[in-house]
Amino acid sequence: MRAWATELAVGPTLAASVDRLAIDLPEWWKHIDQSPAWQRGAFDGLAVAYGILAVVALVQIIRIQLRVPEYGWTTQKVFHLLNFLVCGLRCGVFAFRSQVQDLPYTLVQATLLDLPGLLFFSTYTLLVLFWAEIYYQARSLPTGSLRPAFVVMNLAVYAIQASLWVYCSLSPGGESQLGKELSGCFLAFVSAAAAAAFLLYGGRLWLMLRRFPIESRGRRKKLREVGLVTSICATCFVFRSVIVAWSAFDIEDADLDMMGHPLLNLIYYSGAEIIPSALVLYILRKLPPKRQQQGYQQIPAQ
Repeated sequence: MRAWATELAVGPTLAASVDRLAIDLPEWWKHIDQSPAWQRGAFDGLAVAYGILAVVALVQIIRIQLRVPEYGWTTQKVFHLLNFLVCGLRCGVFAFRSQVQDLPYTLVQATLLDLPGLLFFSTYTLLVLFWAEIYYQARSLPTGSLRPAFVVMNLAVYAIQASLWVYCSLSPGGESQLGKELSGCFLAFVSAAAAAAFLLYGGRLWLMLRRFPIESRGRRKKLREVGLVTSICATCFVFRSVIVAWSAFDIEDADLDMMGHPLLNLIYYSGAEIIPSALVLYILRKLPPKRQQQGYQQIPAQ
């Protein structure tokens, strides 16, 4: 998200809606926003946190490759790769926040700030796709349309968001209040849809596993894993949707820019990305089993 300096006139109905959404923040919050020390501490802390998560995701990719080098880009590898890209981009943006804030090209700036959020959406909806395939296979339902639907959905999301970036960059002065509101509403809708998808397919898979007899530790662990990841991801996407929708209309107090609201950025990025990513990476840390050698084994000499 980014700071939008130029405001266009809006209709009375929309203006009234904005006034209703605006929240008067306490004075201590505004004092923190104006503190250079808080700005440095909050954004440096976010950069370090994202950097650690990027390293963890990269290490997981390397560990998986060393464990099963004969496999290609499995869903697990792609998931960790996307996590690495999201966290690496966020780390770079927060580490070089002054340079990003001063970029003269609105389209480039918007891409750097909003693209990691779209990649985060793709990263975790990949888990939904994986669970949907497991559920459909267990129910003996066709799965051929799931991956094409996932790809088409993600391409549509990226295309719509890119068109909004272009619209804003071509507006007078390179800024558009209407474009920001449309972008915020769209991202809020996308996040809410992701939360609904987690509840739908994660809930279905959890209920299906719960009906099976639980006689092994591995089965109980898988049931707990699906339940925890579903709860974490659904909660983080709902939280993301609410904050993004609020920031789209309350420019003065809730704009998720790079410098003006360090406390809001710290709360938002911690609750919407850092903490959920850390928890999910920990829960899904298990490596795939080593592939057993095929064929007859030589009998050792006595």
